[in-house]
Amino acid sequence: MAAYIAGFTLGLSLILAIGAQNAFVLRQGLKKQHVFVVCLICALSDAILVVVGVSGFGMIVKESPWIETLSRYGGAVFLGFYAIKSFIAAFRTSHSLDPAEEISTSLKKTVFICLAFTWLNPHVYLDTVVLLGSISTQFKAAKSLFAYGAVTASFLFFFTLGYGARILIPFFQKPVSWKVLDFVIGLVMLSIALSLVLV
Repeated sequence: MAAYIAGFTLGLSLILAIGAQNAFVLRQGLKKQHVFVVCLICALSDAILVVVGVSGFGMIVKESPWIETLSRYGGAVFLGFYAIKSFIAAFRTSHSLDPAEEISTSLKKTVFICLAFTWLNPHVYLDTVVLLGSISTQFKAAKSLFAYGAVTASFLFFFTLGYGARILIPFFQKPVSWKVLDFVIGLVMLSIALSLVLV
């Protein structure tokens, strides 16, 4: 049980920070668009990476620096592009949240963007594969329970974020709220992109 709790606590603490993926999930939750699919993709992706890390792949990543370099620059380009898009939306777009009028992004496009935020983000690999993978070695026979704990934390967090976002819907019926959100998301994306390139 100690291994499960450790995995749950550490897994939750690693994904609580506001990042590109979390911002995307929050936005989809506010718009009530493909929320279940987005939350499921994020949680399942985390689960896969945690299992891979606990299984020992984290050590392989440590031994192959080119994997980290490739994902770092690829992620920086993607996040930089999305940051620019968010800034443009913040300054040029004026809209409030009206579920009846909200134009839905296609499921295919939403899935693609969600997968990109998840798999092109080097921090995801460092947190789940390398860090959790390394720490799991302390639990030896109970490594699987440690992994289950981290996976549980991912599912709990993403579904709470996605469906809990609708509590904020009244606030986002004001156009200025969307401008602030788009600007903050742009800053988050840009700061992460710069941190990846300037390491």
